[in-house]
Amino acid sequence: MVARRLFVPLTALVLALSGPVGAAAAPVPADADLATEPASGGYGAPGPYATDVEVGAVTTLYYPRDIADSDRRHPVIVWGNGTFAFPVVYRDLLLHWASHGFIVAAANTPQSNLGISMRAGIDMLERRDADPGSEFHGRVDLDNIGASGHSQGGAASIVVGDDPRVDTVLPIQPGPLADIDDVDDPALLLAGQRDSIVWPWLVKRFYKDADHIPAIYGEVRGANHFTVVGDPGPFAAPTTAWFRLHLMGDQGAYTEFFGPGCGICTDSDTWSDVRHNDLADEFTLTAP
Repeated sequence: MVARRLFVPLTALVLALSGPVGAAAAPVPADADLATEPASGGYGAPGPYATDVEVGAVTTLYYPRDIADSDRRHPVIVWGNGTFAFPVVYRDLLLHWASHGFIVAAANTPQSNLGISMRAGIDMLERRDADPGSEFHGRVDLDNIGASGHSQGGAASIVVGDDPRVDTVLPIQPGPLADIDDVDDPALLLAGQRDSIVWPWLVKRFYKDADHIPAIYGEVRGANHFTVVGDPGPFAAPTTAWFRLHLMGDQGAYTEFFGPGCGICTDSDTWSDVRHNDLADEFTLTAP
């Protein structure tokens, strides 16, 4: 019964969420060092990059608009949709990440559980980075790749986590059809306190099975299964901070998740339950 309810169509939300895909932002200072500087204005605020979108047959890219003129390589996040959903359903979150300097490769498939299209997004960016005629040439940080997704796509991000190119996973309310035993890198597993489709105990089961990697379980207070859809609200800041920490080496993001007084540990307004396993308690930041 629970497994059947996990696959809830999100297609009805697409038209309501369609609209302009660009996002305005202040230009990035030439001397900015995103590998060491914390996000200005907080992780829930838009980042310094204006953004753009490229819709392809297999992958939709959300990325810094002026990437061809960038003086740095940009880390990658591969994204998997919930059942019967498409990237446009999550456009606000994916654009938010792009505004912080990430290239987001979102699989267009509404059935993402096997992670095939998510891996294809990495393959495509490898080709684009190597192509002198591409605006992405020499601008893709293929050494720093994260995987995320919602519902069925959350499970897919766990599946893709066994790819040696992936450095961290961030499943959002992941469905049950994945094996986190194959993931070798840190994981942030997010649940919704009022999610009646992917119940919090299902996400806790992934967390309990992740005793071989640094893993954190975070339950967003009051969130249902669709809180992340459209305006991502409480999901924007922690997901951005997690990826900035693990893919950019953002020093400021470390204390959001680790240490006895970590940000999510003490923010009871946002979080109804936060758990660290033993390896997360021992985790120390190393530069990507």
